[in-house]
Amino acid sequence: MKIALMDSGIGLLAAAAAVRRLRPDADLVLSSDPDGMPWGPRTPEEVTERALTVARAAAAHRPDALIVACNTASVHALPALRAELEPGLPVIGTVPAIKPAAAGGGRVAIWATPATTGSPYQRGLIRDFADGAEVTEVPCPGLADAVEEADETAIDRTVAAAAALTPSDACALVLGCTHYELVAERIRAAVCEGRPEGLAPLVLHGSAGAVAAQALRRIDAAPAPAAPSSGLLTVLLSGRESELPAAAKAYAEGRLLGAVNPVTPTH
Repeated sequence: MKIALMDSGIGLLAAAAAVRRLRPDADLVLSSDPDGMPWGPRTPEEVTERALTVARAAAAHRPDALIVACNTASVHALPALRAELEPGLPVIGTVPAIKPAAAGGGRVAIWATPATTGSPYQRGLIRDFADGAEVTEVPCPGLADAVEEADETAIDRTVAAAAALTPSDACALVLGCTHYELVAERIRAAVCEGRPEGLAPLVLHGSAGAVAAQALRRIDAAPAPAAPSSGLLTVLLSGRESELPAAAKAYAEGRLLGAVNPVTPTH
């Protein structure tokens, strides 16, 4: 079994680690685009072009499924990716977990990039899936870039700025960018600092676990977390076979992936 994941950068680590935990025996192909990132400021047409290039590089390794582990690419490029690759290669997109966050009741905060915050896309998801919950959209300028670079100072600064905009009584927080899941506990700590007593614990909602499970469902594979840790790892950086970027090793997900049977790059 082979699962490919694509993103502009290391935001795909969270979903890749989720797949690894569900199926330690699955081979993984991680395809990102350091030559073209960040994708957020690009036009929808440019995002689609870059995403297709990254997806084609992954598809050349003949995976059984492709996870688009990027909110921006899922918004702008998913139809083009599916038109080109399906039905031969199932393509699984990433959608912010607004519906399960709202199902818990109470106020919901959505952290997302400035381009996504307030966008027709996100407003449509809120309208369709928030089920009447009170929702606060929180822009997080610079946070994805800080996570990508594993810049500890910048992560602390940008997380603190977003936490200051987050209602203190929020019951659920949606991580609307895959990069944010890599610093989820730092986000939780910042939001909960000074949180009023008596409130229910803050619940964070990411997408990594859901897209990993959906990828297995699409290829009729059952979770087998006790399977042998035999899965191989292939890393593609703008199509070049390489190793995990150094920044990936700053996160538990990157260390998990790098610890298991790394593939030696071929030249």
